[in-house]
Amino acid sequence: MPAFDSRTFRRATTASSSLGERLGTIYRSRLPRHPFLLFGLPFITVIVAASFVLTPATALRYERHDRKVRQLNQEEAMTLGLKGEDGEETIKRNPRRHIVGSDRDEYYRLMAKDLDDWEQTRVKRFKGEPDGRL
Repeated sequence: MPAFDSRTFRRATTASSSLGERLGTIYRSRLPRHPFLLFGLPFITVIVAASFVLTPATALRYERHDRKVRQLNQEEAMTLGLKGEDGEETIKRNPRRHIVGSDRDEYYRLMAKDLDDWEQTRVKRFKGEPDGRL
């Protein structure tokens, strides 16, 4: 008589086995025959449903952050005198033009430098700060 039986072990179904155990057994037995229907489709459904649920939550988070930043900017403008008492801006400016202009100026300034002739210098350290030398 062999030491191990060649048949797979199946626990006898008893009246005490719960509904969850029976459903789990049925699911595991049918999974190899229909893998996409029983695993792939529910997985894809959960991913798509989660994206629809998380999109409004993320939008709410960014709207709340924007509201807080806008409030701080209005308070700073009032303290710096950029806005009058009626809320109108006293200084008209185009922030986009300012950024584009500074980037362009910085680009031309860097292009005018001679990058082949330079010298490496050590930065002065504060008193008591280690300088990395042994």
